[in-house]
Amino acid sequence: MLTREIEVRYRVNDVAGLRAALGARRVALPAPVRQDDQVYAPDGWRYGMSTPGVTFARLRTEAGRHLFALKRWTDHEVACRFEAEVADRSRMHEAILRMGFYATVRVGKHRRTARLGEMALSLDEVEHLGAFIKIERVVPPRHCGAAVQADLDAFAGSLGVPLERTTETYDSLVHAALAGV
Repeated sequence: MLTREIEVRYRVNDVAGLRAALGARRVALPAPVRQDDQVYAPDGWRYGMSTPGVTFARLRTEAGRHLFALKRWTDHEVACRFEAEVADRSRMHEAILRMGFYATVRVGKHRRTARLGEMALSLDEVEHLGAFIKIERVVPPRHCGAAVQADLDAFAGSLGVPLERTTETYDSLVHAALAGV
């Protein structure tokens, strides 16, 4: 069955307060896992250009495993996603470059992921950026992405912790931070 990932993302200034709010809902965040992501864009695409309909690639290393992913975005939801484990990160990097992508930025983060009902909650400490929470649902194609985002946003607001919503991806935020923008 085809599915879509719908997400919302927020900068967190009070991590202890957020953890307490999640704990009050019986959400236990596990120990953090380090993720090392190399992001790739198609040749010709540059930061600041539109992303809907554009396919991006990512090569992630987590706990000794290497995951290759392709994502196509439409208004901050992943409309098309493919992910597979690969044995050799450096060889996959070369293959991605030969497919017509170029390496953009590397995103390092420590992620704590938990579930609450149909939602996946990720508390991320992103290098160069700070703390974020990503709230995500995987839904069938018939679901309205904007309505799902509104529900996720309402949940975030119900936590009672100041959160600053962003529609930018981590790679865009890291790119801007490193460029001094």
